[in-house]
Amino acid sequence: MSELSGGPALPQERRVVTAIPGPKSQELWARKQATVASGVGAVLPVFVKRAGGGVLEDVDGNSLIDFGSGIAVTSVGNSAEAVVRRATAQLADFTHTCVMVTPYEPYIEVCEALAELTPGDHEKKSALFNSGAEAVENAVKIARAYTKRQAVVVFDHGYHGRTNLTMALTAKNMPYKHGFGPFAPEVYRVPLAYPFRWLTGPENCAQEAAEQAISQITKQIGAENVAAIIIEPVLGEGGFIEPAKGFLPAIANFAKENGIVFVADEIQSGFCRTGQWFACEDEGIVPDLITTAKGIAGGLPLAAVTGRAEIMDAAHAGGLGGTYGGNPVACAAALGSIETMREQDLNGKAKRIEEVMKARLVAMQEKYDIIGEVRGRGAMIAIELVKSGSKEPNPEATGALAKACHQEGLLVLTTGTYGNVLRFLPPLVIGEDLLNEGLDILEAAFAKI
Repeated sequence: MSELSGGPALPQERRVVTAIPGPKSQELWARKQATVASGVGAVLPVFVKRAGGGVLEDVDGNSLIDFGSGIAVTSVGNSAEAVVRRATAQLADFTHTCVMVTPYEPYIEVCEALAELTPGDHEKKSALFNSGAEAVENAVKIARAYTKRQAVVVFDHGYHGRTNLTMALTAKNMPYKHGFGPFAPEVYRVPLAYPFRWLTGPENCAQEAAEQAISQITKQIGAENVAAIIIEPVLGEGGFIEPAKGFLPAIANFAKENGIVFVADEIQSGFCRTGQWFACEDEGIVPDLITTAKGIAGGLPLAAVTGRAEIMDAAHAGGLGGTYGGNPVACAAALGSIETMREQDLNGKAKRIEEVMKARLVAMQEKYDIIGEVRGRGAMIAIELVKSGSKEPNPEATGALAKACHQEGLLVLTTGTYGNVLRFLPPLVIGEDLLNEGLDILEAAFAKI
């Protein structure tokens, strides 16, 4: 094979030349099993050599269509030109000093960009970290420092990370929490407006769920004890659930009326993924704090908490930080990622991906009654699979479909509290030909199961 670089120069084609995984990937998998902790799994055990645009090329020469983006991380595509250019220039200057020891301009530039891009015209400040879980955990620290309260409210089906506190915030037991307790205290879970599964129907979902959630907070916790309410505007690991319209504003208003810090966890849904810079903009929500990671830096580890200056400043000097938080190379990559999003109108591209995908998936739903619902926004789309003639979750069909797609060179991911959701997170720069080819593979897989 010719030694092409990755990134946008990589041929944008699906190519299956061996079984998947191929022999070289199988050899590497054996090496992994010998030296890597078994708790670190893999959705598809193919080892990637290059990636770019909408494809992943493995060590055996297969080129797979990417409907995963590293779980919404490489939204601008792998090795995007501006990301590589800016990160390379920073690498040549210096790799690290620790911003808490001797600071540097790229950290400030990222915080300035976040102040501009995040919802609301109030004065904002940010702090940078390494991962989404770190961002959420620090948002809790900041909210507690500001309110002088302790309780934190989260929602059914929510996912917020793998650290001890964020495991406590996360709803799903397996694989995220099982066997890892005890968990951090003062975390309370309340109902979510999940339209597809609301017992009295989707038309009643927003009002009833909000009433139940607020009732539980006021009666079981006491609003005056709550430091923060944390919610994903579109839930990720819970199954790409869009809370029923009206639910988020009701919860945000309740928080405002009771001096509670409202935190939008936009780690998976942010940075153009839903066709807007941030998913909470869909209903005009202006959060007090917003957490970001994943798509922020084109594949390099970076996360942020951004919010109202008076709240962000509540933590004492030295109370926020970390050795690698806001690493200069990651900051440079973030500036390149934001440059790409602006110049290529990736919000517009996300909306076009939604148009293409939903039209095809709704047509499949009409043919296959195991598709209970097609949902999502932008390039954050999912189908929930059920047993025929019911709403009973169908994780078996979900797993079979994913496996069939993988064998044909299409990377798809599963998700959901019940393990019955196929989620689609293509890079926002994917070509429509690849997008449609991937959907062709999915449709053929439905015909086989």
